[in-house]
Amino acid sequence: MTDKQPTTPGKNQGGSNSQRPHGFGPAFWWVVLVLLIIWNAMFLWPHSKPEAHIPYSTFLDQVRAANVADVLISGPQISGTFIKPLLWSESPAGGLTPSSGKAEKTKSPGARHLSGTSAGKNEGKPQKYVHFATIFPESVGDPALMPLLESQHVTVNAKVPSKPWFMALLVDWGPMLLLVVYFLWIGRQTMGKQSGMFGLGRSKAKRYSSEQPKVTFNEVAGAREAKNDLKEVVDFLQNPQKYVRMGARIPHGTLLVGPPGTGKTLLARAVAGEAGVPFFHISGSEFVEMFVGVGASRVRSLFEQAKAESPSIVFVDELDAVGRRRGAGLGATNDEREQTLNQLLVEMDGFDEHQEVIVLAATNRPDVLDPALLRPGRFDRQVTVPHPDREGREGILRIHTAKIPLAPDVNLELLSRKTVGMSGADIANLCNEAALAAARGLNKQVGMADFEEAIDKIILGGEGPSLTDPNARRIVAYHESGHALVAWFTPGTDPVHRVTIIPHGRALGVTEQVPSEEQYNYSRAYLIARIDVMLGGRVSEQIVFGDVTTGAENDLIQATRLARRMVTRWGMGSLGPVAFESDEQQPFLGYELSRGKDYSEATAAHIDKDVRKLISERCEVATRLLSSERDKLDKLAETLLREETVDEAVLKQILGPANQV
Repeated sequence: MTDKQPTTPGKNQGGSNSQRPHGFGPAFWWVVLVLLIIWNAMFLWPHSKPEAHIPYSTFLDQVRAANVADVLISGPQISGTFIKPLLWSESPAGGLTPSSGKAEKTKSPGARHLSGTSAGKNEGKPQKYVHFATIFPESVGDPALMPLLESQHVTVNAKVPSKPWFMALLVDWGPMLLLVVYFLWIGRQTMGKQSGMFGLGRSKAKRYSSEQPKVTFNEVAGAREAKNDLKEVVDFLQNPQKYVRMGARIPHGTLLVGPPGTGKTLLARAVAGEAGVPFFHISGSEFVEMFVGVGASRVRSLFEQAKAESPSIVFVDELDAVGRRRGAGLGATNDEREQTLNQLLVEMDGFDEHQEVIVLAATNRPDVLDPALLRPGRFDRQVTVPHPDREGREGILRIHTAKIPLAPDVNLELLSRKTVGMSGADIANLCNEAALAAARGLNKQVGMADFEEAIDKIILGGEGPSLTDPNARRIVAYHESGHALVAWFTPGTDPVHRVTIIPHGRALGVTEQVPSEEQYNYSRAYLIARIDVMLGGRVSEQIVFGDVTTGAENDLIQATRLARRMVTRWGMGSLGPVAFESDEQQPFLGYELSRGKDYSEATAAHIDKDVRKLISERCEVATRLLSSERDKLDKLAETLLREETVDEAVLKQILGPANQV
């Protein structure tokens, strides 16, 4: 009994090459370009005429014999045309005269050169030449040359000496070569953006093999349930025969669903690292282009590569970019995206039953996905990746602080309690911000104060300058004191950790509450206590100043939203245990308009009445509480005006025991 082992990725490197689309590659077109340049050079390059290179003395003899028709003088070079052809040979003996044919002795070394013939083959054999060339002796000079030419009626032409051949090549061909290079560069840029004319439908997936640095489950913390589900996927890839022998069909698709930053991509890479198989990573937006049909071609190319290197993993990040529900919303549909989705559905449904290719996909918008993607046989499993709990956050902190020099006062367990609701990406950012804060302070280690500063910066925003207007400072101090005092004396609320009137982000002051433990279900008493705390700031302003300001805008929005949810979703109003709204919100405008409301206008008016009644009742409760504790309210506000920030220890000294009236 032997189980099939995963193939080594390095042995299948050529698999993807064999799946390339048929046609001529870029190398072929480079060869065609070079051949065209050579062809043009052969026909456009100036061809030299066959001419005899004669000594200067022979040239003078031919002029005196009235056998020279015209000459062209270019610097030291003289060329021209004979009236009668000259018999000339490159034998050491010299040349022959044009009239008698008798040998004329010459000892000039130039007599050995014969243009247009190969040395040795025609050596000593005279040929007739009409054109000639010679060198004028510049160092000696010949003042009698021009009178001699005039006396023999020789046509004299002159020109500026020509440039060297390489300079002529640069001047004549340089602009054309630069133009060719420019168009080639433009073509390569276009290939990078639109896959070019040779690879328009080729997949853009990035391939990771086992030879590259890999991520394992040990490097992922805070997702125990998700890791347990994905470990079975790893077992599918490592021991497929174990399941095939039992007649089981290996699930082809696993969808990772969770909020942004919870580690869905990291989990997918950990699956590939644990299984030791090739890993193809692509974003859903990379399938869709402006040309219809390109995305479908890329889907086919991606799955061809994955099948060629099976067992393998295909990871599609942000699946909602390509897998949105077809025919949804108002206006024209996107034909390219729908064709790409259709091809993806066909590829996933067309897998061989025992094909060892696993498709992992991630999204934080499962509500917009097409139902056909989620049926069994395509994405058989959905793995939820939620925000980490307290133990998970502590594990993530340990991973991200492993390379950070921590001070002895750093308490990771306490930090995990202060980071409720943070995702893994948020915690990684928190550790980085703490390290940056320590570096700005020129500290050798990262201390707890650096983490506190980082938490304030992430949750509350960057610290701004203190308020300088005394009246504004007083209003903010009483506003935050109202929040803190209601939270301190109302049973069931989260403990108050700190109160400050130093601006953070868009807030002029902050009352920070830290829950003592994780909460997954909220009671009606807890929700009402939260509304009391939200309204405490505005009520405090009204009691002390007899007026209200716009500083309570966000408090009123949050309190009204929470009250409406209590009435319409959680059955905590006078309408009874009936839900009039659900968390299932349609993201498409067309569906939302066609569905309409699930309740009548009379019910809507009753809901509004319930919300107003609940908010008004809680305002009265907060007013009674703050009025009865006015002395403590004034004392806390004065302390804030003096110190600007008050922690939990000082609050105990001012307000006494918590959660008791």
